[in-house]
Amino acid sequence: MKVTEMDGRTVASSGAVWEDIVGYRRAVRRGNQIVVTGTVGVNEDGTFPESVTEQARKSLETIISALEALGGQRSDVIRTTIYLTDAKDWEAVGKIHAEYFRDIRPATTIVEVSALVPPEAYVEIELDALLLQ
Repeated sequence: MKVTEMDGRTVASSGAVWEDIVGYRRAVRRGNQIVVTGTVGVNEDGTFPESVTEQARKSLETIISALEALGGQRSDVIRTTIYLTDAKDWEAVGKIHAEYFRDIRPATTIVEVSALVPPEAYVEIELDALLLQ
């Protein structure tokens, strides 16, 4: 993660090709709030793991990395949103989510969507964190 200051915000960039195309950062911190954008589970080489659970795990690894790069930790997470292209995958992805957040139990929403960008993605996850100051 590359961390920089920008107009009173601290931002983290993961270097994903979509960041420049769409004009966003992986995560933004302002004051004691960190927001991590929707993140798909893509490998370093741009390929996607074959299973939804592998993609969910990779997505969460990237999200946690961005959170930590901006000074947050898992215990600061207050909300996650999980987008799935097949609602039948909710339990498998939920179990991966629980590995990361079982003891924290943030507010969580799981939603089925017709497709994600790019179409190889089966799951996209985002989070909000509130740091104690």
